Amino acid sequence: MSLQKVVVIGTGGFGREVLDVLEAVNQVSPTYEVLGFITEPGFQQPGERINDAPVLGHYDWLEANRQDVWAICGVGSPPTRKRLIEKAEALGVQFFSLVHPRAILTRWVTLGSGTIITAGCILTNNITLGSHVHLNLDCTVGHDAVLKDYVTVSPGVHISGNVTLETGSFIGTGANIIEGKTVGAWSVVGAGSVVVKDIPANVTAVGIPAKPIKHHEDA
Repeated sequence: MSLQKVVVIGTGGFGREVLDVLEAVNQVSPTYEVLGFITEPGFQQPGERINDAPVLGHYDWLEANRQDVWAICGVGSPPTRKRLIEKAEALGVQFFSLVHPRAILTRWVTLGSGTIITAGCILTNNITLGSHVHLNLDCTVGHDAVLKDYVTVSPGVHISGNVTLETGSFIGTGANIIEGKTVGAWSVVGAGSVVVKDIPANVTAVGIPAKPIKHHEDA
């Protein structure tokens, strides 16, 4: 059986966790041939090894091999992830989605390209995840939720039904979002916060209830 050749863009903590997910999938059913990591100059050098996987090189390696491999981005920061993915897409690189075998999804969940769902996540029904969404450990997502492109959901977050997370929003560890609320594009919800009212775009919101404390520029 031919395995899908894949690389992970990003060598940080979440990049290593993506490698863990790939290995977990292969333990259940051999699916991927993990070639290694792609990074940018100033980080690890080609030939170094991270958790037994090699650093293959920078984007020049990806450009030279784009016809033979699929990529996934293991960078948690939504603006940085967007930049790296757009850089790869400009070279013609294709992305794939990845779901840990210990995540629970009904058949009524739609995943966009490059989305990653890690262990312990539970997604119910009629949920739409855009492209390059990250759902970290032990998150729950309720019915009819919409998570748009480049959203990051940190560990232990609970997202109720009919919630919308707009493009590039970042939800901190252990936050809760009650039913029907919206988090605006490129906004950050702090760890442990509880969202009981809509959060506008381009702010950082913290607390119980979550309130904007800082405005920042569009990504």
